[in-house]
Amino acid sequence: MFSLLFASLVEVMHLQYLVPLAIGTWAGLIGGAIPGVTITMTIILVLPFTFGLDPLQGLATMTGVYVGGCAGGLVSACLIGIPGTPSAIATTFDGFPMTRKGQPGRALWLGTWASCIGGLLGAIFLIGGTIPLAKFALQFGPWEYFSLFVFALAMVAGLTEKSLLKGFLSGAIGLIVTVIGADPIMAVPRLDFGSEFLRSGFQFLPVLIGVFAFAQIMTDLEKAGGEEARAAGPIPDLSVSHLGIIWEILSRPFLLLWSTIIGVWIGVLPAIGGSAASVMAYDQAKKFSKHPEKFGTGIPEGIIAAESSNNANVAGSLVTIMAFGIPGDAVTAVMLGAMIIHGIQPGPLFIAQEPRVAYGIFAAYLLAHPIMIVLQWLGARFYLRVVSVPKSILTPIVLVFCVVGAYALNNIIENVYVLLLFGVVGYLLVKFGFPLAPLILGVILGDQIEVNLVRALMTDADPWLFLTRPISGAMLALSALSVALALWQHRRQYGRAAGPETVEPDF
Repeated sequence: MFSLLFASLVEVMHLQYLVPLAIGTWAGLIGGAIPGVTITMTIILVLPFTFGLDPLQGLATMTGVYVGGCAGGLVSACLIGIPGTPSAIATTFDGFPMTRKGQPGRALWLGTWASCIGGLLGAIFLIGGTIPLAKFALQFGPWEYFSLFVFALAMVAGLTEKSLLKGFLSGAIGLIVTVIGADPIMAVPRLDFGSEFLRSGFQFLPVLIGVFAFAQIMTDLEKAGGEEARAAGPIPDLSVSHLGIIWEILSRPFLLLWSTIIGVWIGVLPAIGGSAASVMAYDQAKKFSKHPEKFGTGIPEGIIAAESSNNANVAGSLVTIMAFGIPGDAVTAVMLGAMIIHGIQPGPLFIAQEPRVAYGIFAAYLLAHPIMIVLQWLGARFYLRVVSVPKSILTPIVLVFCVVGAYALNNIIENVYVLLLFGVVGYLLVKFGFPLAPLILGVILGDQIEVNLVRALMTDADPWLFLTRPISGAMLALSALSVALALWQHRRQYGRAAGPETVEPDF
């Protein structure tokens, strides 16, 4: 195995493969950094240019897009508070507050190096554990998927800062959003009130852009006077001690390894994606932290957990597509189509029948990370322009990108209306103190919870199977434990804040 990997590394380092890999990584960084464009849209735009390349060149290019896109999303998340990709949502929670503290360079490079290190650690699982991990994922039926999604949703309890009740209500709003329109099994219209606009439902991307981008923009506009006044002060500096940043990450080995494992594991399971992986890793970091009350104020643990899990998720997704021919997310679905176009059939026999391509993908994944670091360093000097641009100029530009990204998803104006609608919803939620992360997680997982619940009951109407099947029962038990732990943490936090006085937490 190691001889094949070494030979593939030497081959991919030739210019005919290294140049497409670098171009793909660069395109991913740009596409990921622009709010609303997403990695999926970037890889779709890149796909036609790979048709004339040989299979390894084309797949190396798309692997670069995948790795670069995951790292690119943190740029806008840290610098302007708007996640460039859905998988960068959790990075926003501490990345942007750290920037507002006057440490944009630290926030950006903590995320970048955590992405690189987490991605390279994920490569160990990708190369050495492809078949064992995928075999375990095959044991998952609809009962296990339902319970896993419930477990992920139960974690919203750990993402609330002051009120558990508001956190659960926010998650419930996200779930309600997913039941509007045709149901995913029988396509029966629900809650459309006779409206054609509601009958098609709400797609995730316009909801995400609206909730996060508009809420952030409106909040910034309210503070525009103060921001513009501060614009005349010292220009923030993105230069950092890279050795210091790397040590800051490596000095938290448990956080780094546990977040990486979460990212790989979620990546192996189809249809969940990097957004859920990064949110779950962030939640776990908060649960294990000695100072959970500091999360959301700009601490390094939140950035490290989110970004290391985010890029490790790429390795997990590649495991699923290479070993079983099942796309783990929308990006690997495009890669699957590219493989088929090139006459390659991924699946259990893929590595045995196409060792050059398989190990070439491994090599491209490994090399994409140092390439991403170099490209991020070369582009860092231009990121300051984003930070220092006056809000009166930056806001319209961001709005245009958001609207274009929402419209280009399906080339329909209805997505722009959805963006505007949920922009107002997100702004109101922020004004009344509701956290946005549970809502987004509810939108991400709502359809999958419903689909797997219906499939499970159609397969066997016995509801006790959700508890009696070992993996499913364990996931539901972990869900209950997660809520209980969140309740305990909130009581402990308010107990510390109250001191000798007794203050009841807002549940």
